[in-house]
Amino acid sequence: MSVEHVLVIPTAVFHEIGHFQGFCADVDRYLDVILDPRHASYRPRPEMEKDPSFKQLIPYCIFRSGDQLFHYQRGSAQGEARLHAKRSIGVGGHVSTLDLDGDLTPYLEGMRRELEEEVDIESGWTEDCIGLINDDLTEVGKVHLGIVHIFDLDNPKVQPREKSMINAGFAPSSELMTRMDEFETWSSICLKYLENQENG
Repeated sequence: MSVEHVLVIPTAVFHEIGHFQGFCADVDRYLDVILDPRHASYRPRPEMEKDPSFKQLIPYCIFRSGDQLFHYQRGSAQGEARLHAKRSIGVGGHVSTLDLDGDLTPYLEGMRRELEEEVDIESGWTEDCIGLINDDLTEVGKVHLGIVHIFDLDNPKVQPREKSMINAGFAPSSELMTRMDEFETWSSICLKYLENQENG
């Protein structure tokens, strides 16, 4: 079986642009650099999961309808064992060499592929890239960099396709904030940012 090769950048490049912990809304400062082929490359995923000198780039898609956010629990069939049983508001995954032959950029092809694999979006929507997540305080976070996309839906209609996505539905962000300890770190970071935006 062939080894999956995923899109990464050297962690040193991320630090050169400007290291941060948590959420950063300065999309323009980072995206052009981290998606530039001069810096980005495809490397074997098993090696990258253990090598903090690289950051795997992950599209992290959040579905919102009014004040309601899509959320789900990660079942044991989900690939990343370190996240099992945690709740999440993000859908997405690795960009790989599978995404090199599409009509869009490899990054956008990867995002589209992951969404098609994981959910059915049964509503009209608009999409906006709102920021990045970095979390060097967890083993998963040290080797990943999240690029956060908000999908604003006309209706709260998203259905999981993946068996590993259980107990899915929509709830007000204010309600999810009261259950923060159930969520994976990236989702907690995003929930706090979105709540601050609403109350700001």
